[in-house]
Amino acid sequence: MEEDVEGGYLGPYQEKLRTFPNMCTKPQTPWIIQLLMGINVRVLLMLLLLVFGGIFYIGACTSPVIVFVFTVCIFSFLLSVFLAKWVLSKDEGPPEMAEISDAIRDGAEGFFRTQYGSISKMAILLAFLILFIYLFRDSTPQQESSGLGRSTSAYITVASFLLGAICSGIAGYIGMWVSVRANVRVSSAARRSAREALQVAVRAGGFSALVVVGMAVVGISVLYAVLYVGLGVNTPGGVKVTELPLLMVGYGFGASFVALFAQLGGGIYTKAADVGADLVGKVEQGIPEDDPRNPAVIADLVGDNVGDCAARGADLFESIAAEIISAMILGGTMAHHCKIEDPSGFILFPLVVHSFDLVVSSVGILSIRGPGKAGVKAVMEDPMEILQKGYSVSIVLAVIAFAASTRWMLYTEKAPSAWLNFALCGLVGIMTAYVFVWITKYYTDYKHGPVRALALSSSTGHGTNIIAGVSLGLESTALPVLVISVSIISAFWLGHTSGLVDESGHPIGGLFGTAVATMGMLSTAAYILTMDMFGPIADNAGGIVEMSQQPESVREITDLLDAVGNTTKATTKGFAIGSAALASFLLFSAYMDEVAAFAHEPFKQVDIAIPEVFVGGLLGSMLIFVFSAWACSAVGRTAQEVVTEVRRQFIERPGIMDYKERPDYGRCVAIVASASLREMIKPGALAIVSPIAIGFIFKILGHYTGHPLLGAKVVAAMLMFATVSGILMALFLNTAGGAWDNAKKYIETGVLGGKGSECHKAAVTGDTVGDPFKDTAGPSLHVLIKMLSTITLVMAPIFL
Repeated sequence: MEEDVEGGYLGPYQEKLRTFPNMCTKPQTPWIIQLLMGINVRVLLMLLLLVFGGIFYIGACTSPVIVFVFTVCIFSFLLSVFLAKWVLSKDEGPPEMAEISDAIRDGAEGFFRTQYGSISKMAILLAFLILFIYLFRDSTPQQESSGLGRSTSAYITVASFLLGAICSGIAGYIGMWVSVRANVRVSSAARRSAREALQVAVRAGGFSALVVVGMAVVGISVLYAVLYVGLGVNTPGGVKVTELPLLMVGYGFGASFVALFAQLGGGIYTKAADVGADLVGKVEQGIPEDDPRNPAVIADLVGDNVGDCAARGADLFESIAAEIISAMILGGTMAHHCKIEDPSGFILFPLVVHSFDLVVSSVGILSIRGPGKAGVKAVMEDPMEILQKGYSVSIVLAVIAFAASTRWMLYTEKAPSAWLNFALCGLVGIMTAYVFVWITKYYTDYKHGPVRALALSSSTGHGTNIIAGVSLGLESTALPVLVISVSIISAFWLGHTSGLVDESGHPIGGLFGTAVATMGMLSTAAYILTMDMFGPIADNAGGIVEMSQQPESVREITDLLDAVGNTTKATTKGFAIGSAALASFLLFSAYMDEVAAFAHEPFKQVDIAIPEVFVGGLLGSMLIFVFSAWACSAVGRTAQEVVTEVRRQFIERPGIMDYKERPDYGRCVAIVASASLREMIKPGALAIVSPIAIGFIFKILGHYTGHPLLGAKVVAAMLMFATVSGILMALFLNTAGGAWDNAKKYIETGVLGGKGSECHKAAVTGDTVGDPFKDTAGPSLHVLIKMLSTITLVMAPIFL
């Protein structure tokens, strides 16, 4: 029987298998889309023209730079529409492929609606809490001098928070929308050539990436322009332009809030279904991955979309938003201290960088062409090399664009050569991103030694596979940490020696240099997200090919793309961790400046020799470990329910293995959907409540012991230790999980006994251990790191 399955012959039940159950009773479309579809086309065009006209008018009243940013974003949106049309014009293959794809799409969209409904309710409650805190907090001297009262500041922060949350949710939906429609088209293209399948997957990911990055840039630009015009910036008695970025912190917090819960819920869903399907299907029953006889296979494929696509879209949106806002804050602060006449260049520089990011990434995406050779010969093409060439094109263009941006935006008569130093800071960031991609590829791609050694360890059993995987993950933290360290110190030194000084003559460009390096690292973010989206789309395509019983040559193509997708997903996670480390460093500095502004006294250092401050650091590290434990245990508990259900179906329906009875796919989908929504609450609540509770408790203690800044100092220590611990933990989890997955893929190519061997079963065990590492706890951690920074920045007044 196993030989028949491997060969593609599925017996007399094969024809019955062509029909798959819908996960919804009727097609569901978001109400906003239904509303727009019900409007007359001419009326809709007029409304769009009015909206865009209003946006460009506000932008023109703000700065020509904002108009430039809007223009670039509009063109990137038009290109994304072209990519979407190009992908959707591809055929869906035979009817059985379309039926499987419909089931996946219905399941993914159904879970997305339920999950984001829960997240939106929590976001509204948190918005009321922020409003309450801001209405009763003290104002800074700068806000009092500009006439910005408590209520105005409160409503602006809450509106920014909700806008960031809404945009993050839309980014997540876009990521999922394209993946559930592109997967079947990649499957169909794989029947013709590997190069065509690769091109379809890349352009589908490119659509999502351009929209997500463009939305992040446009959202912040619109918010900046509206505040600029609405508050009468730079008018007599009005708000200074250097104070605007601090009013936008709520936007980053809203994006982080949604991204954290999206990553938790989606990660629990996808990995619980994956673990349950693998343990019973591969290990106990000896059937292939994505075999239609596995009751959890549809839930597994749905999980790829809600976990790897929707969550990753919200995740990268949040990363870009946090980086832009933190860099704007530091740029405005530095320009204010340097008494630069027009500080808008330093404030708007991040928006210009990411506008060019859209341009250079678009060129990289379009540089991947197809089709190449057809059939089995196309399997010999190396998709990773093709993707790497596209990335190299984007990197080269990014260096040129970054240098031009620094000369345009950062030139000042006070330090004529400063722009060159900052251009070098950007080069440091770009090189850091490239090295991060290479390091992660080295530790997770089975073409290199570490993964092959991990696969070899499977030949001596399950235990040695786990030991080797853990040790590989621990070792993999060294090089990235060294790269981050060199990057921070180099960028700080370049900024420090830029020639920009404050009134006392002290150099103050160091922190902004680090911010510029962070922007350089994210200057190809759209292409990085494209590679990330490529992974789950290819994974889904392989599942559809397996379930629809296509020839083995087609499965070979999708397996190759899937293995490359595992590497690109691990690579982009490593990239995200590196950018999170730099962004958190910037937000930490902004937090200290905010505390100093409210406390009316300098706050430059945190002394961990003070017992309470040291305890705050311990609590920060503890938070990382407890959060990771709860995220992994959530996957474990949900996977246990899936394993129990799959075993029950195999026992009660023995005809499943002989294709005489149909599995109940919907039951497993319902189990993981309800469990993931339930399980995401506890770790998410821990992340939100912990910094607030720690700061408030030590604030009270400081009040009675005569240390008014104790609460703020303890929170600062918590942030430092949590950031350091979180970076190391996330690197370990992501790399170990990716290596375990690709060690299994390497064995499935036929080495060490191939599929179904004892070596393969040991590798499957390692893969199931690594699943919650790389797709739940690991990705959630770098979101947590940035959310801790933004929540403490927003809540800083209650710690004083």
